Amino acid sequence: MINPFELSVASNDAFREIFQSMTEGIVVVDAEGKILVSNPIADEMFAYNPHEMVGKQMEELLPPRYRSKHMSFRAGFNDHPIPRRMGQGRDLTAWKKDGSEFPVEISLSYSRAGGNFIAIAFITDISQRKKAEEALRQSEEQLIVYAAELEKKVNERTEDLNASVLKLEQEVAERKKAEEEVRRSLEKERELNELKSKFVSIASHEFRTPLSAILSSISLVFQYKERGEIDKIDKHVGRIKSSVNHLTGILNDFLSLGKLEEGKIDTAIEAVELKELFEDIIEESRMTLKEGQQIELECKASDHTVETDSRILRNVLFNLLSNASKYSQPGKTIRLVCEENQNEFLISVVDQGIGIPQSDRKHLFDRFFRASNVTNIQGTGLGLNIVMRYLALLHGEMDFTSAEGVGSTFTIRLPKKQ
Repeated sequence: MINPFELSVASNDAFREIFQSMTEGIVVVDAEGKILVSNPIADEMFAYNPHEMVGKQMEELLPPRYRSKHMSFRAGFNDHPIPRRMGQGRDLTAWKKDGSEFPVEISLSYSRAGGNFIAIAFITDISQRKKAEEALRQSEEQLIVYAAELEKKVNERTEDLNASVLKLEQEVAERKKAEEEVRRSLEKERELNELKSKFVSIASHEFRTPLSAILSSISLVFQYKERGEIDKIDKHVGRIKSSVNHLTGILNDFLSLGKLEEGKIDTAIEAVELKELFEDIIEESRMTLKEGQQIELECKASDHTVETDSRILRNVLFNLLSNASKYSQPGKTIRLVCEENQNEFLISVVDQGIGIPQSDRKHLFDRFFRASNVTNIQGTGLGLNIVMRYLALLHGEMDFTSAEGVGSTFTIRLPKKQ
């Protein structure tokens, strides 16, 4: 019997050349699943000699476990022939002449030759791709092992840092005996070191830079003391103070965030005299202000008593005043304004700082977010997120206005009675 498809191929030299030179296997079968023709790539792929597959059933190219199911699939394709990819979402395997399996991708199409229906299977051997995927999987597993080793090394470095901090504590104690003024500065550093076990695991450049400045300044202070250069000692004492304040701020942010997330902060509501609280906070904030900066208090409210938690409110205001100073130039004035309406107090912190870009405002209260114009001003990006969480405990709210390059105003709305 003449094979209509072979006859068609043979009669068209160009088509035959394309068919023979295709880089993927092509197998053509009739409506009963009998193989009419295959190209050289398909013969090689299934380990058959040229033309040896002709006359065999298509199911012979499949692993035995798939053959019966494939016959029903073939019948369905004959009834409703639509070009399609086989096995989407799962792996397909084919069956070589020697009985070995190999992974494939198959696309089906159809046509008619001499009035007879034929199905055309385009077959790609993806063994190399599967090997590459397996190699990638093994690489990922090795990466996990490497990450565990890296974590171990980080822990070892952390222990080294712990030892360095202990050594610094001893140096601070020795220096405290030598000079009272330096003792007060290094006392803050010693207190910071007592908390080292709570933050050493997150040591990074935010910690290493100020610690390095402290170590170098302490070394120079000893040299200047021997030469009696008091002005240079004062300069490096100032560097030590600045570095210690920066580290303390980072620690306070992380400790506060941890307590808030764990629900470990309880409120103690009591009657608080606002003006007295403001004056205390302003006095406490002065030591952190830049040169020439000052805080002006404006109490426009007739009643100064509020029912709230004074400790939490103090933290909120101290954070806002600290930000106002940090993002303002030396010599600028910061205003702390208190007003009231029938049921609530409005407490505002007004600065003349760098302001907040319009594009950054929607993210301002997100954890770890810092505005795009802060450049080299240090910070963790946690302060305002913590403030909002604190205010929620006090049933308060906060909004802000800002103009880039002009300044910002943060306004707290606090109920008079809880």
